[in-house]
Amino acid sequence: MSIYEEVMLADCPYCGGVGLLEEEGGADWYVICMECGSQTAPMEFKSPLERLEAAKKAANQWNHGKVIRMGMGE
Repeated sequence: MSIYEEVMLADCPYCGGVGLLEEEGGADWYVICMECGSQTAPMEFKSPLERLEAAKKAANQWNHGKVIRMGMGE
């Protein structure tokens, strides 16, 4: 089972848009809204064993509304 199948994401806490789990540079995961651009802080991982846990932490932040809302022009 892939990470994307294991991690469930709620709708964006700001606009209700779809959240997308993204891996950045093989070093961290974050969730970003495809509508308004709000996102979580990156969750770093240093080994393959930590990779799934970092993805779950990013999803947990998102699902609990702990996101950064980007303003216009940012």
